[in-house]
Amino acid sequence: MPTSLRSLGQLTVRIAAVAAAALVAVSAQAATASWPMFRGNPGLTGVSQASLPARLKSGWTFKTGGPVKSSAAIVDGKVFIGSNDGHLYALNLDSGEKIWAFKTGGEVESSPLVLDNVVYVGSTDGSLYAINVSDGKQLWKYTTGDKILGSPNYLKTGNDTRVIIGGYDYKLHCLDAKTGKTNWVYETGNYINGSPAVFDGKTVFGGCDALLHVLSIADGTKIKEVEAGAYIAASVAIGDSKAYVGHYENAFLCIDLEKSTNLWTYRDRNFPYFSSPALTKDRVVFGGRDKRLHCLNRADGKVAWTFPTRGKVDSSPAIAGDKIVVGSDDGRLYMVDLANGKELWSCEIGPPVASSPAVVEGKVIVGADDGNVYAFVSDVKGGK
Repeated sequence: MPTSLRSLGQLTVRIAAVAAAALVAVSAQAATASWPMFRGNPGLTGVSQASLPARLKSGWTFKTGGPVKSSAAIVDGKVFIGSNDGHLYALNLDSGEKIWAFKTGGEVESSPLVLDNVVYVGSTDGSLYAINVSDGKQLWKYTTGDKILGSPNYLKTGNDTRVIIGGYDYKLHCLDAKTGKTNWVYETGNYINGSPAVFDGKTVFGGCDALLHVLSIADGTKIKEVEAGAYIAASVAIGDSKAYVGHYENAFLCIDLEKSTNLWTYRDRNFPYFSSPALTKDRVVFGGRDKRLHCLNRADGKVAWTFPTRGKVDSSPAIAGDKIVVGSDDGRLYMVDLANGKELWSCEIGPPVASSPAVVEGKVIVGADDGNVYAFVSDVKGGK
């Protein structure tokens, strides 16, 4: 090969390598600046790629007209969050200023999903709304038979994007993301309160029928059902083909989805679990109505530690690196060390915090029952 051609080929390889590295860097930066849905990702693992300092401080506060039980989605410098005043709000992440507000016909406890410049959110008016990110205008509305409290999830396969939502009409609905037209509807035996998890072309969700349902997203056919033993109000977290979830009869379960067997059960005191779990490689963390945050070893369900609060913990914890952030009905937001369960920082908001924290780089957004959305930012003096 002539020297000039060899040099050109080497240059092309170097350019391609630099471009690939730049793409990875951009993707990593986007991941730390984004929390696009309830629990952060389709597997509902509650883990952020961002990092948090050892201490936070109060940033901005935005007042709505009702309790904020919805959890925020954060994309492209905007915060999207619902309120029981019936609105979905778009706020500036840095300042908390309102960009737009969209009115539904009921309370918005559902947490929004932001996907391809569209926000999807449910309402207690029984409808799922698709709203334009830029101007807050409705793109379509899909009406179910009863209220929607859970959050939508999605599956994107090529040009086919599907949005999945459960409701109090006992049904799981699968819709075309662009048009809102139904692909299929699957009926269960009772309310669906939580959000459906998505993995490997399947969706997994629990319900008040005390079953864990596994469906094909392609056509809505039932793959399997697993007895949970009591009704499930929380959302399921998925890791390594295993489902992790707590239920109303005071137990937390790890279910092998391939074998349809319960690998282990954790029971402590006689209090239900409404909080959805967060998963790391070897730990599972969740709140309880026993006023504690629980951390277990994923492999065997043995207790790593418990962290006491002064109120029930329905808020679902978010994990960022070696830190956990969670709210409590005692009116505080806590930051806890993942390794040992020691409190690193807390802030007294006042009213109950049932909303689940959304975490991006150096920031935490959470709602509270006083109708406020709170932003907490890095405390430079206490940070590291």
